Amino acid sequence: MRGTTVLPGTPCAAPRAGDPPVHRLEVRLPDEVPFAAGSFDAVGPLSRAAFPHRHTFYEIVHVTAGTGTHVVDLARWELRPPHLAVIVPGQVHHWENARDLDGTVVLFTEDFLLDHPGDRDLLRRLGDRPWLTLDGPTHTRTTGLMAELAEEYGHGADGFATVLRSLLRVLLVRTARLPGPGPGPGPGRGAAGGAGAGPGAGPGAVAEAFARLIARTGADHRSVRECAERIGVTPGYLTEAVRAATGRTAGALLREARTREAQRLLIGTGLSIRQVAARVGFDDPAYFCRFFRRETGRSPGDFRKHHDRRVPSLEAGGAPA
Repeated sequence: MRGTTVLPGTPCAAPRAGDPPVHRLEVRLPDEVPFAAGSFDAVGPLSRAAFPHRHTFYEIVHVTAGTGTHVVDLARWELRPPHLAVIVPGQVHHWENARDLDGTVVLFTEDFLLDHPGDRDLLRRLGDRPWLTLDGPTHTRTTGLMAELAEEYGHGADGFATVLRSLLRVLLVRTARLPGPGPGPGPGRGAAGGAGAGPGAGPGAVAEAFARLIARTGADHRSVRECAERIGVTPGYLTEAVRAATGRTAGALLREARTREAQRLLIGTGLSIRQVAARVGFDDPAYFCRFFRRETGRSPGDFRKHHDRRVPSLEAGGAPA
C-alpha cells in the first residue's frame, strides 16, 4: 500500500505538529515483500521505542523476557512474559521502563497478508485484543512459529514470500482463538486501508470501508456526510449499511473515533486543549469540552490530569522519530 514501506535509512513520516511520530516499514529493496521478522535487536532500536508513536503496518510481538509496561493507546499492560502483543496501524504505543526486553517481532503491511475474504476481519479482531498472556503449550507453539518466520525471512530462499504468508496466517488464526482480556480501556481499533467502496458496493463492503476510514482518519471527518462522500455512497445508504453490520449508527461510531483520537492527543502530546479541539474538528473549544464530557464523563482537563503520563509535544522539541 502506498506510503507504508520505505528503504532503510528513510526518515520517519513527518506528522502534523504535536502528533506522535509515524513509522513506516523498512524493506531491504524497492521490490521487497512488505514483511520483516527477527529479534528485538535484529529489527532495531525502534522495536523498543520508549516514546509514543504510530505505525503504517501491523506489529506482532512475542515477549519472552523483560520487565516494564507496554502502553497501547490508553491501555497499560504490565510485562509478565510470555505475552503476545498485537499492534495495528494507527494505534499509539510505546514501551515504558522496559528492562531486558527480549522476544521476536513480526512486522507486515495489510496488503502482504490479504488473500482471503476473512483476512481483514481477522486482523480487526486481533486489534480488539492487543495483549495476551500465553500458557505453557501455547508459548511453546508460538515460539516455534515465530522462529520459523524469522528463519524463513532471514534466508530469503525461493518462494519464501509464500511460506511467510502461510506461516503468518497460521499464527494469526491461532492467536484469534486464544482467550484474552478483551479490549483495553483505549480501543484504538481497526486496520488502515483504502476507503473507497463505490455506489455498487454491498452493505458489508460499505460498512467495512467506513470502519477502515474512521480507524485511520476519523478525527479528520466531521460528519457522516463527509465520510459517505469519501467512500462514494449516499449518507442514507452508509447509515443503513453500518447499522445492519454493527447494530450501531454511523454517527455514534464517528463520535467514538473522534473521542478516541482526542484522548490519544491529550495523553500523548503537549498540545493545548484548544489545539486538540481543532485537531479533531471542533472550531469552538467550549463545544469540544461539552462533547468530550458527554462522551467520556470527564472534561478534557480532568481526563489529562488523570492520565498524566504525557511526553513533550513535538512542537516543543519532543522525542524524535
